[in-house]
Amino acid sequence: MERRTFLQRIGSILAVLGVTEAEWLSLGNRYYQALAQPSQRKLALLIGINQYPKIPALSGCLTDVELQRELLINRFGFQGSDILTLTDEEASREFIEAAFLDHLGKQAKPDDVVVFHFSGYGSRVKLETSPDTKQNALVSANFIQNSQDEKIVNYILEETLLLLLRSLPTERVTAVLDTSYYAPNTVLGLKSRALQELVEAKLAPEELDFLQQLKTQKLPSTPIVLAATSEPKQPAREGLFSGFSAGLFTYALTQYLWEFTPATTIQVALSHVENSLSKLGSKQQPGDLENLSPNLSPKRREALNSPPSLVGKGAGGLGLPESIIGAEGAVTAIEEDGKTVQLWLAGLPPQVLLYYGVNSRFTLATTEQLILRSRTGLTAKAQISQIEGTNSLQIGQLIQEAVRVLPRNVNLTIALDTGLERIERVDATSAFAAFSHVSTVVVGEKPADYVFGKLQEIPSRYGLFSLGGELIPNTTGEVGEAVKLAAQRLAPKLSTLLAAKLWRLTENQGSSRLAIKATLEIISNISPRVVMQRETVRAFKIETPIKKSVQTRLTASLPTPIVPIGSRMQYRVENQSNRPVYLIVLGLNNNHTAIALYSWETPQEPNTEDIKPLLKEVVIAPGETLTLPQTNAASEWVISGPAFFSEQQLIFSTTPFSATIAALNAAKHSSAEQRPIGPLLNSLNIAQALLQDLHLKTEINGTAADSYILDVNNWASFSFSFQVV
Repeated sequence: MERRTFLQRIGSILAVLGVTEAEWLSLGNRYYQALAQPSQRKLALLIGINQYPKIPALSGCLTDVELQRELLINRFGFQGSDILTLTDEEASREFIEAAFLDHLGKQAKPDDVVVFHFSGYGSRVKLETSPDTKQNALVSANFIQNSQDEKIVNYILEETLLLLLRSLPTERVTAVLDTSYYAPNTVLGLKSRALQELVEAKLAPEELDFLQQLKTQKLPSTPIVLAATSEPKQPAREGLFSGFSAGLFTYALTQYLWEFTPATTIQVALSHVENSLSKLGSKQQPGDLENLSPNLSPKRREALNSPPSLVGKGAGGLGLPESIIGAEGAVTAIEEDGKTVQLWLAGLPPQVLLYYGVNSRFTLATTEQLILRSRTGLTAKAQISQIEGTNSLQIGQLIQEAVRVLPRNVNLTIALDTGLERIERVDATSAFAAFSHVSTVVVGEKPADYVFGKLQEIPSRYGLFSLGGELIPNTTGEVGEAVKLAAQRLAPKLSTLLAAKLWRLTENQGSSRLAIKATLEIISNISPRVVMQRETVRAFKIETPIKKSVQTRLTASLPTPIVPIGSRMQYRVENQSNRPVYLIVLGLNNNHTAIALYSWETPQEPNTEDIKPLLKEVVIAPGETLTLPQTNAASEWVISGPAFFSEQQLIFSTTPFSATIAALNAAKHSSAEQRPIGPLLNSLNIAQALLQDLHLKTEINGTAADSYILDVNNWASFSFSFQVV
């Protein structure tokens, strides 16, 4: 297409949006070249804005664009020329809307795949047509129309975007909005992507005119619109990771889509994503914006709950072939020696990436292995392990985890809130330094696990908070408490939270080659149901199950699984591998104290009161199904209050948990404590013993002695999180 033809074609769109040809040309040739390519089956428009005039910059929006772009190209087969990105000053209201109409609207055909992504601020604005109501809006890079009149804002109404999405001639439309609209009064920890409402602001008349034009068009499409939050006043957060910042929702969503197989409902996908968000310190609940409508059509509801609906070939799907299995990343470049490659590692769980060590190994589809040599953020360098013979390395090859190397000296990192006085931060740094496994940083400077700060309602009290600003239960002290005493009081809690951090590093549901399925069930007589299900989907591609799994009806999972207080619970665990597997269950209950699932030995002399109860291994034979705890009155697991978030980690191994059982038996359990789910008294010792049990006893050349080596063929680890109400 010639440049003149291109400008003529888009001229009418620019006129509607109030853009001059000179302004359009300032974008440069990159956008023109992307649009000039022949029409393809998969199109994407990705928007990311970190830099805004006169307001604090965001940090992770450009990373979000990169995360989406690499995912679409390497995982879903998009052509780079069909993905248009607008970042920072390029992402004005006019250019975003013009790009949508021309790149997506004019090129998309029926059955084509279309993806739209926005990362940036959101806000609220009044419309002159209805001054009593406020509308959600995306904040464009040029949201202040001119420096003289800041009362006119160049926002893109959420309604405008939804109409644009619905106007596309294909049903396979997915939008991802990593933004929110209500700015919190105070921000503790993670940065919020919501701009305070400008009280006197009025929407640019060009946007209102454009909206009215859209309302007159036919709307054939029913898109999937995935939002970072499903609650109106919930903030979308972005976090600081190992060398980069990113939107928590974008990172968690793209990581899930890297690792897991295609056929999945939207609700199941969002359940996994929300589980990841909770580990990243945010309680935001993602949702499908279209699904939040009270007027949801039967066709739409069927699409939401009938796989494949998110990443398969059905309506709204991203078009991933059913035969492709998950990956932890891809080869992005091959160096001149032909033996060293650059990798993109966005498929690893975020909490694992920070500690992913040198000499970790990945396999290619050709069965060759890559050995990790260095890592910076999401990118890494690796060498092929077999250098003799023909080298089959290619850019774009998917890589799958084979061996995970983790350091033994993992610390719990506490961020000191900037609301603390300087002397308070000095005292806190000194106090926390007394703990061997705790380090401190200032909020926003380096990755952290929790925040130490003051309660907003009672500033003279200190407490420990999640990165999303939620107070950790039982961590507040008395009014006027000294910082040093607060730190000493928190010592047991810090030990528990570090233990939880360690067992979360074992999570590998996406990469494990051990064929396991686990289902969390409510077994109360009133409303028995499945809460959630996890399985090592990749393992079933290579292992032949000995016995067909028990088919359990899985009700449509909500993004936040809800478990009422008083519910009787159990796990149903299926070992579909050809080897016996051992199981340990650890977790944090709704008081944020450590718990474990215990399997008690029957005392040889039951009439003797002083016999110490002992624990035994939980082992599941090949092809067998086990329910835990056993369903009898003596070993019931009943959910108690208070209402809060609970998480549990199910860790499986092909070798016994000898060190873990020994550490559990070392605790002073009384015969009265023989409950199936009970307190974990020495949680940090247990977590360290657990990693030692999973540690590969055959050392790998070059791996440091202070490392754990875990083989995906020998272990599986699932995370179950639910809300107690």
